[in-house]
Amino acid sequence: MPEVVLLSSRTIFNNGVENMNDLQHLLERLSNAHGVSGYEGSVRQIVEEEVKPYVDEIRIDRMGNLIATKYAGSPVVMLAAHMDEVGLMTKYVDDKGFVHFTKTGGWFDQTLLNQRMIMHTENGDIYGVIGSKPPHVMKEEDMKKPVKADEMFIDVGATSKEDADKIGVKVGTPITPDMEFKPLGNDRVTGKAFDNRAGCTMLIGALKQMKDVKATVHAVFTVQEEVGLKGARTSAFGLNPDVAIATDVTYTGDHPGIKKEEASIEMGKGPAVTVSDAEGRGIIVPERVLKWLKEAAESNNIPYQLDVGIGGTTDASAIYLTREGIPSGVISPPSRYIHTPVSVLSMEDLENCVKLVARAVEIVDRFF
Repeated sequence: MPEVVLLSSRTIFNNGVENMNDLQHLLERLSNAHGVSGYEGSVRQIVEEEVKPYVDEIRIDRMGNLIATKYAGSPVVMLAAHMDEVGLMTKYVDDKGFVHFTKTGGWFDQTLLNQRMIMHTENGDIYGVIGSKPPHVMKEEDMKKPVKADEMFIDVGATSKEDADKIGVKVGTPITPDMEFKPLGNDRVTGKAFDNRAGCTMLIGALKQMKDVKATVHAVFTVQEEVGLKGARTSAFGLNPDVAIATDVTYTGDHPGIKKEEASIEMGKGPAVTVSDAEGRGIIVPERVLKWLKEAAESNNIPYQLDVGIGGTTDASAIYLTREGIPSGVISPPSRYIHTPVSVLSMEDLENCVKLVARAVEIVDRFF
């Protein structure tokens, strides 16, 4: 049976407003947590602790999604943020104790090489480094090619397969990068798994800010988005909301190596409101949803950018196609270098994303 927690009271947090330091601390805590697809438990524990004072009920469904509900009237709104991050999984340990792996979620292989990783074993965390054939023994033409993930391995210091097994490294062991959250210049921060711990931070922050909400709100922290939008699909089917918003990150076009016509979103210019993604193969956001989100932003002087993406989708693409169709939208902070261990975002953008989600929910009954 799914786990259900009924909550008899709520507490007020800073009169419903969370300052940026609190928001940054929450993002840091979530970014530093480890939760590759299918192994989101440590992230879910943090989320549950954070949302408990602000909702009427918390339950964990059979897939592992955490559903936190504020009961009111109609319409019924689903807010979704996925908890999982891209990572790796042990596929094979060779006779010398080197770990061969598969990718969990979408990696650009070049970002993996020589990273320090954490093997999340039953005996606790074990550290390793990703290595490959050294350039000193490569042919000249091979040195010009990027090293592929299937040519890499993880060195955990084991001397044999039996030695690796003894310290807990086995087939199926999940693996994540060993990377900690750090502040950069201005209001910028860097860390791993901003896709989508930034979305989780947004959703938690919005729950704390909402006031005078007439709708019933299901805040769903989903599992296994990076491997097929799985948790969003099952939870949306069970909840069957009237409308939904997915909170995620989106890539930017404001750094070297990318053209503005390829990606027009810029960091520091406010939340990205999706019009369509993956050239329409993911979601084409209904006009009524766009009108609702634009009104929430403009009436509250929240800056925003319209995003038409050519690659990548979000939980909204699965929610949108559930049952007879659920009108859905996406709100994202611009984030550089996503699907790597060193993403970067603006805390001011993230704060404005929190405000936009909260303000949108407060007026949703006027549109649905």
